[in-house]
Amino acid sequence: MHEPKLNHIKLANLFMSFAPEYYFEEGCYISEWMNDAADPALSVARARLPASNSTRWHRLHKITERYLILEGAGRAEVGDLSHTLRAGDSILIPPGERQRIHNTGNTDLVFLALCTPRFTTDCYEDVEPA
Repeated sequence: MHEPKLNHIKLANLFMSFAPEYYFEEGCYISEWMNDAADPALSVARARLPASNSTRWHRLHKITERYLILEGAGRAEVGDLSHTLRAGDSILIPPGERQRIHNTGNTDLVFLALCTPRFTTDCYEDVEPA
């Protein structure tokens, strides 16, 4: 019996749990765990927002984003709605929706940002009032 060849991507290229953290203009620190043009359906990033900080108002065009809260506590604003979040919670952010997240705790707010399709910088729009 012939087994079909799988078109696969090296796991090391997709899931880089030790990827370096960098500061993103949105106002938080990002570590890209999975974001590869060879797998455009999804990206996964670990985001870290220091205590008492907020990200800038922004939107992602043509991308649905989900936050999965790993550590800390926060408040996400999506459109005109506000959602209190803590470890174990998640929130879905529709494409094009204005959003930001606040760290309401005394420690870092750490969450996964899952984007479908994958995040690229050209989809990001800063909409913070001047």
